[in-house]
Amino acid sequence: MCRNIKTIYNLEPPVTDDEMRAAALQFVRKVSGFNTPSKANEAAFFAAVDAITEIETTLLNSLTTNAPPKNRIEEEARAKARSAQRFAR
Repeated sequence: MCRNIKTIYNLEPPVTDDEMRAAALQFVRKVSGFNTPSKANEAAFFAAVDAITEIETTLLNSLTTNAPPKNRIEEEARAKARSAQRFAR
């Protein structure tokens, strides 16, 4: 799995529409192999981003949990610490 993929569920403050679209864009880029699509593929590329964004919205609105929301700042600090430890070798 790509290390750049981040969890966007059960965060405080909640995920924004822009963050969901960015996650969808990252997914479509990874799957298609295009960072920026050609003009010929642009419509299909962005249609896929829109579809994935809708699916993400449906998924995140359907999920339930008893766990308390994760604090974004604490999660980011943990990720940076893991990264520093991994690359310090």
